[in-house]
Amino acid sequence: MKNIIEANTLLSGLGFESSGLAAAHAIHNGLTKLEECHHLYHGEKVAFGTLTQMLLENAPMEEIQEVLTLCRSVGLPTNLFDMGVKELDHAKLMEVAEASCAEGETIHNMPFPVTPEMVYAAMLSAHQIGLK
Repeated sequence: MKNIIEANTLLSGLGFESSGLAAAHAIHNGLTKLEECHHLYHGEKVAFGTLTQMLLENAPMEEIQEVLTLCRSVGLPTNLFDMGVKELDHAKLMEVAEASCAEGETIHNMPFPVTPEMVYAAMLSAHQIGLK
């Protein structure tokens, strides 16, 4: 067990230090704007951010379904309602998207320019796909 913990710590650090982070973690940071999400763990917000990033990247639906299945199997949220959001407040979701795209955010490590409007649309799509 100790080796697994050490490996996770090492790989997390290497991934962070080599700029392996992109939209998923920036979306996590944006989600901190929603009070309803304050109770969530980092990984729970990153899980939804990963689904959102996959939609930004136009990943194949087969891959998205594979991640959805994994998330569900371990109890990670796959939609905004799972994260405690009671109703979709589009102005607040745009604040999340704007915060996700703030200067210096890791979303700018994506291989293409990302706008708040793109993040907003991808979050709504991830939410809809995650409801099914």
